[in-house]
Amino acid sequence: MTHMNSHFPELNERSQQLLKLLVERFIQDGQPVGSRALSCEKGLGLSSATIRNVMADLEELGLIHSPHTSAGRVPTNSGYRFFVDSLLTVKDVDLKQFERLKHGAEEGEDSGKIITTASQLLSGITNLAGVVTLPKRDAASFRQIEFMPLSKGRILVILVTNDHEVHNRVILTEKNFDAAQLQQAANYLNTLFSGHSLQDVAKIIATEMGDTREQLNQMMSDAITLAHQSLDGQKTPDGLVVTGETNLMGFDELSQPDKLRHLFEAFSEKQDIMHLMDKCMDANGVQVFIGEESGYQAFNGCSLVTASYAVDNQTVGVLGVIGPTRMSYEKVVPLVDVTAKALGEALKP
Repeated sequence: MTHMNSHFPELNERSQQLLKLLVERFIQDGQPVGSRALSCEKGLGLSSATIRNVMADLEELGLIHSPHTSAGRVPTNSGYRFFVDSLLTVKDVDLKQFERLKHGAEEGEDSGKIITTASQLLSGITNLAGVVTLPKRDAASFRQIEFMPLSKGRILVILVTNDHEVHNRVILTEKNFDAAQLQQAANYLNTLFSGHSLQDVAKIIATEMGDTREQLNQMMSDAITLAHQSLDGQKTPDGLVVTGETNLMGFDELSQPDKLRHLFEAFSEKQDIMHLMDKCMDANGVQVFIGEESGYQAFNGCSLVTASYAVDNQTVGVLGVIGPTRMSYEKVVPLVDVTAKALGEALKP
C-alpha cells in the first residue's frame, strides 16, 4: 500500500500493540478509550499502571490525544497514519458482492452504468461515499453532434460520445434556425471538436464566447452558442461518479452544519475530488489520505482511500471511498483494492 510520506518514531512492540488496540476500539465505538478499557482486553497481560505509562508516551509522541471532556484518549491524524502504514490487519472481502459488476459487463451495459454500479457498491458496503472517475481513455469524448429543428425555437440535439454513446436533449433558442443553418453549424462543430474530450470542448467554448467572439462570423458565433446550450449541464464532462454522500451525515464528527456544507459543496463541485483522484492515477496499490494530507480544507476530518483501475494493463481511472478519519480501514482498504481490480475486469472490451 502506498501512502503519504511521514516520519515516525520507532515504537516498541508493546506500544504498537496498545496503539493498535486503541485505534481499533475507537473506530468501533467512537468513544475515547481509557486505560481501564484497554486493561480488560484479553491476552494483553499488562497492568493499568503500565498501560497509563505507555499511553502517556504515545500522547507525548503526538499519536493520541485527550479530548477536553474525557479521561480517555483518541487517535490523532498521525496516530491513524501510523496505524494504517504499520499496524493494519486487513479483512477478507466477500467476492460475491462483485457479481453485479460482472453481470453488468456480460449483459453489455455501457461503461457509465458499470462505473455507477462500482460507486454504489463502494458506498453501499462501507456506508460511506463512493467515488469513481470515468475512464480517461474514453471519458466524455466528443465524436459528433447533430441538430434537428422541432417547433417554436426548440431543437433536438443528438450528441455522440465515445464512438457509440448517444445523448439526446432538447434546447430552446432565442433565434430561429432552419435545417440548412443547423447542418452548417453541426459541420463546423464536428470539424472543430471531433476527438476532443468534453472538458476540452467546454474550455474552447468558454474561450470562443469570451475573448474572440467579435472575430467570429455569424455562422461560427451561432454554432458556438448552440454548442454551449447543448453541452451546458451535461453530467459527463466532470468525469466523476459520486454515490452515498448522505451516508456521511450519520457521523457525529462530520455533522456540524458548517462542516457538512463544505463537504457537500466539494461533492457538488467535484473539482477538488477530481484533483485528488488525478494525483492517484500513477500510484501503485491503495493510497490513503488522512485529514489535512489531502490538501483541501473541506476534507479535514475525513480520509480518502483510493486505488487506480486498469483495463488491459493500462491505468484508465481511479476509484475510492471518502469518510471520516474514524473509518474501518481494515475493511475499506481491501474493498477498494478488490473493487479496482473487479472494475478493470468488467470494463474489458
